[in-house]
Amino acid sequence: MSFDVRATDLRALNSMTKYPSIPTYHSLDPRNGGLLDETVPFTGTVLATEKVDGTNARIVQLPGGGYLLGSREELLYASGDLIGNPSQGIVENLRPLADSLPAVDRFRVLYLELYGGKIGGQAKQYSARGAVGWRLFDAALIDDHAGLLAAPPQQISAWRESGGQPWADEDALHALAAEAGVELAPRLFTLDAAELPTGLETMRALLADRLPATLVRLDESGKGEAEGIVFRTLDRSVIAKARFQDYARTLRRR
Repeated sequence: MSFDVRATDLRALNSMTKYPSIPTYHSLDPRNGGLLDETVPFTGTVLATEKVDGTNARIVQLPGGGYLLGSREELLYASGDLIGNPSQGIVENLRPLADSLPAVDRFRVLYLELYGGKIGGQAKQYSARGAVGWRLFDAALIDDHAGLLAAPPQQISAWRESGGQPWADEDALHALAAEAGVELAPRLFTLDAAELPTGLETMRALLADRLPATLVRLDESGKGEAEGIVFRTLDRSVIAKARFQDYARTLRRR
């Protein structure tokens, strides 16, 4: 049976499918935005992927067919609508992809980074000619949507921000990307959690050594600087980001 989106509280659906906040690998100092010595604890194998600097977009596939498109904060378009919100070019660029996806029997949310064009202050790192691209970086597979959509807004938000969304693990993410015909955010390397640097200077050195330039430049006009690296366990139970600018700013102050 198809999901009736018009009979649904869209505020609840939006909250249920938003992408949660991802912590920095070294904690942020709330007083000045600098990095502290405390790190996110990892165990086991850690996967490093490139963090692409664009805008966070989502394709919310509905049980039984149909979909919604959204930015990180709001829903922008529902399949079948004549007009969509033009914010960041999300609807224009991702609607053909969403139209091509096979129907699913549960909520499946694809999280993509849309980048290049005129998207954000770093668009020219990827193309100075206005080319636009996207990469899949996460997916949530939600079965118990009825209970969630009936919950109070603050409960849905707390569920999301505390890691409640059921994430696709690394194998499932690769399979989903192949099915959808999209590329994943670049996989850089894996290492044991014990090998992750804990010092600010050693982490900055790892970033520079392992990602000296972006791997997703859209054409030769792109300047090529990378934003940073996302670290995650293979089951996606722990995740954190490390951005070049955070380390540069913090170490300058020191």
